[in-house]
Amino acid sequence: MEFVTYEVENQIGIITINRPKALNALNSAVLDDLEEALNGVDLDTVRVLILTGAGEKSFVAGADIGEMSNLTKAEGEAFGKKGNDLFRRIETFPIPVIAAVNGFALGGGCEISMSCDIRICSDNAVFGQPEVGLGITPGFGGTQRLARIVGVGMAKQMIYSARNIKADEAYRIGLVNAVYPQEELMPAAKKLAATIAKNAPIAVRNCKKAINDGLQTDMDQALVIEEKLFGDCFETYDQKEGMAAFLEKRKVEAFLNK
Repeated sequence: MEFVTYEVENQIGIITINRPKALNALNSAVLDDLEEALNGVDLDTVRVLILTGAGEKSFVAGADIGEMSNLTKAEGEAFGKKGNDLFRRIETFPIPVIAAVNGFALGGGCEISMSCDIRICSDNAVFGQPEVGLGITPGFGGTQRLARIVGVGMAKQMIYSARNIKADEAYRIGLVNAVYPQEELMPAAKKLAATIAKNAPIAVRNCKKAINDGLQTDMDQALVIEEKLFGDCFETYDQKEGMAAFLEKRKVEAFLNK
């Protein structure tokens, strides 16, 4: 992979978009590399992913305007589908994905962060959907996920005005869960990932699926989804060990993802 690095620390996979000279802007090659990185995740051993950008200035500054500027209607739609398919894969990836947003998260950068389960950011982070100022709409899920995360009114204001917001406002409106000094961002992301990774992997995955799938339907159907995923945890080693440890007033020896 030319523009993406992937490394594993204990049970945490770290995907870094590594195109700092272009502020980690997303072009077709970066999207392909991200797809390849996801293909390389060993779901038997990795329990949480962290997605971040190389350098201190930018998480992802957006999609590559140079690549997009001469697209036809058909090519524009195809590029949107390429990004949407990848971001939807991140959103529905079996294990949790934490976005560690360092610096600019504009356009496609804001959109890829929103496809992650949890977003935390550095105090120099800047979020925005500037597309209408370029004569286009957000094309990688921004019109859909932003409204679901921060509410319809705030999403419309951000998208229609193309106004960027800083880290403190992103936290205030619920776009991010926490803000850290830049040097503390990755340690905080790894600490959160480790906290998640120590819990029962089957249960964590089922929680992600229950939340994601349930949000796409009404409450009655959502509860059926939860019931099935709840039941799916029983008769697993991890369920038996977790409950035995509780009843025996001891710590869990290990969750084995089985």
